[in-house]
Amino acid sequence: MAFKFESLQVWQIALELTDSIHLLTKHSFPKDELFILTSQIKRAADSVVLNIAEGSTGQTNPVFINFLNYALRSAIEVVACLFIARRRNYINEEDFQKLYNEYQSLSKMITSLRNTL
Repeated sequence: MAFKFESLQVWQIALELTDSIHLLTKHSFPKDELFILTSQIKRAADSVVLNIAEGSTGQTNPVFINFLNYALRSAIEVVACLFIARRRNYINEEDFQKLYNEYQSLSKMITSLRNTL
């Protein structure tokens, strides 16, 4: 039997985006950032996925809302990390804009889901 979160489009998109972040850091971030910015952005991207999943399963709506708030904050953290990465020239403008727009869209989806509960 599938878990509830598996059917949520917002979770599926967050899962795709965390893969994009992991791939980006693998190919674009310098080794000296491995335990600093690389770790931070990867943990934040994973946190979006994990909070949506954890909050959706067997929780009351108010609890799910709290987890969606955590997911939203983590998505914003990813965006802040993207700004730092761009500023330090780890990523180009095209990669920045693509992920910025995708996380902006994801944030709107999380907010919309939260507002339906």
